[in-house]
Amino acid sequence: MDCHTDWPEPIVRVQSVSESGAGLIPARYIKPQAERTCCQPELDTNLEPIPVVNLGDDDTSALSNACRDWGFFQAVNHGVSPELMRRTRELWREFFHLPMETKQAYANSPKTYEGYGSRLGIEKGAVLDWGDYYFLHFFPLCLKSHDKWPAVPVALRETVEEYGRELVKLSKRVLGLLSVGLGLEVERMQRSFGGEEAGVCMRVNYYPKCPQPDLTLGLSSHSDPGGITVLLPDNEVRGLQVRRGTGWVTVQPVADAFIINVGDQVQVLSNATYRSVEHRVVVNSKIERLSIAFFYNPRSDLLVGPMPELLSTNSLALYQPMTFDEYRLYMRKNGPRGKSQVESLKAI
Repeated sequence: MDCHTDWPEPIVRVQSVSESGAGLIPARYIKPQAERTCCQPELDTNLEPIPVVNLGDDDTSALSNACRDWGFFQAVNHGVSPELMRRTRELWREFFHLPMETKQAYANSPKTYEGYGSRLGIEKGAVLDWGDYYFLHFFPLCLKSHDKWPAVPVALRETVEEYGRELVKLSKRVLGLLSVGLGLEVERMQRSFGGEEAGVCMRVNYYPKCPQPDLTLGLSSHSDPGGITVLLPDNEVRGLQVRRGTGWVTVQPVADAFIINVGDQVQVLSNATYRSVEHRVVVNSKIERLSIAFFYNPRSDLLVGPMPELLSTNSLALYQPMTFDEYRLYMRKNGPRGKSQVESLKAI
């Protein structure tokens, strides 16, 4: 277990805690009663399905309705090779199974979060989530450094590059469909993201086995701060839960599908026509879980506010404009906190 003085406390890898064989989790991972889950996802029979959208049909109406109502959908016929999806997931699983000293060479800091990490937010004494992760940048190129990408497994860097290229294309398609769903030209939302200068990054989430899964969370409830998120789930283990009304729905992944959701920036740009929705991750006592979240975001220094075409005397701007650089500092400082950040931007 390694320590980094740029974090508020010594960093402890959750995987190390899990593999220690302890029957009780440390107090720093125990969530307040109101945030805990009532049961493990494998025992949850309330599996209301989130919408499934066939991107092979470019079904604008289905995608738009899903993002207005749920904020989430599962994308099938999306054009990304299932073999590439599986290869990417398994290479990252191999990385998390490497010796700890190998992974520690990539330990991250709060400055950029790039690398091997175990916490979000820098609040001293915060209750932590039960998960480790690996965060890396694709764009802008000034933030991208292969030195921060794992050199092992040997095929990982090349595979991640290919995966990134494919998911950038997919993200642009989704943005175009979201624009058309608002009655705008297909490129409108992409321009609001900075055109070809949109920001792209990825976080690989690793949730080790947990001896007391009912007391903690793999990732606390939050809405994503960025534009859109394309999630490659673990098809073998359920864990993602989406807020639906006053309750939670456990997502059952569709084979070879991506789970795509709207982030806070799209909620702001659409003046709340599309909704970023809270979600969280529950953990498992019997098996580990791995997922890969791909984030497609506005260029960090652009002011993001409701698009003028959507405003009128009967539809005023709901949010104050803010750059994504300013916006994401909230989560970097405080960690995941529901929808408190986007709510704080409300202008009326």
